[in-house]
This record gives sequence, structure tokens and C-alpha cells, in this order.
Amino acid sequence: MRIRLVFLGKTRNPHLQALIEDYRRRLARFAPVEVVEWKSTDGSPRALEEARGKKQNAPVVLLDAGGQAFTSEEFAGWLGRQMNSGQKELVFLLGGAEGFPEETKRKASTLLSLSRLTLPHELARVVLLEQLYRAFALLREHPYPK
Repeated sequence: MRIRLVFLGKTRNPHLQALIEDYRRRLARFAPVEVVEWKSTDGSPRALEEARGKKQNAPVVLLDAGGQAFTSEEFAGWLGRQMNSGQKELVFLLGGAEGFPEETKRKASTLLSLSRLTLPHELARVVLLEQLYRAFALLREHPYPK
């Protein structure tokens, strides 16, 4: 299954950008992964369609503080179920500091919360990539380097 990560707004912090790239490379060992940063921070419902790109049937997981929260093991199980369902691509859409309008949230396939804590959106990008890498490592029974 291909993973597409769409981030609204650019990552300005070079240290966080380096971590994003590190986890992207690690994750690429398990699945094709694409990280896209849009200059626009427009979180309108149109962003969902644009995030899907050519794969208009791809589910879009919208990251939102009010979304479903998982432990790392639960997230790995959820991801495994997505893979087993025959999905060819899974799109994660992470907004900017403003979040998403309610209409956009309603149109998403899934709302996912990374934490009950409020995270800066650039740090949330790193956490998402790390958790995806951890989930694939758990699913493949690969030892996770701590």
C-alpha cells in the first residue's frame, strides 16, 4: 500500500525537516511513501479532493485533535486492516495551525488524533511519520531501533 502525506504549509524548522526526511526514508523500506507540502494552508473541502490526486477513491485520513486516538499498537492494527482491505493508497492530510473547517472534517474518510495534547503542526508531522514507521515495524515484526 502506498502512503501519501499531504502537509498544508511548509516546514520552516530545518531540524524538524531533517527528522521528517529521516522517517520518510525509514518508512520507504516498508511502503512507497510520498511527502507533499503545499504552500497554501487552505483546509477547505476542496483540499480533500486535491490530496487524493489521481486516486479519487483513496481514503483520506484527516489529522484533527478531535479525531480517534490510538495507542501505537492499536494504530498498527488499524493500518494493517487498511492494508488487508485491498486499499492501494492511503492519504494523510495534516493542516496548518488553523486546522480544518467542519465541512472538511465531515468529508474525510477518517479523523485521526495523534495525541490529546496540542502539538505544533510541524512537530505533528514528525510524530505522524514516526508512528507510521513504528506501525509498519510492528506489522512486519521488525525490531524497532530505540
